[in-house]
Amino acid sequence: MTDIGQLDDTDIDLAIDEGEADERRAMELASRLRMVAAEDPDLAQDLVEGLIVALDQAMGGTIRQHLDGPALGVADRVLRAPEQGR
Repeated sequence: MTDIGQLDDTDIDLAIDEGEADERRAMELASRLRMVAAEDPDLAQDLVEGLIVALDQAMGGTIRQHLDGPALGVADRVLRAPEQGR
């Protein structure tokens, strides 16, 4: 009997729809942000703030409508920052 070890989802080649692919990419991004935060919390915060600004611009200034709780508070703070021209 052969011991094949542990498999993760990258070891299995399954057809997935676009929504599942987008969700996997989002999870990978979140994982990478957590790794950065563990090494350099200030850099991670800068990256998140930049992402909020970029998403708000891409969404025509409506990012706040898609957030709630602490995420909405962070977006409000970031998008009101003087250096963002708001």
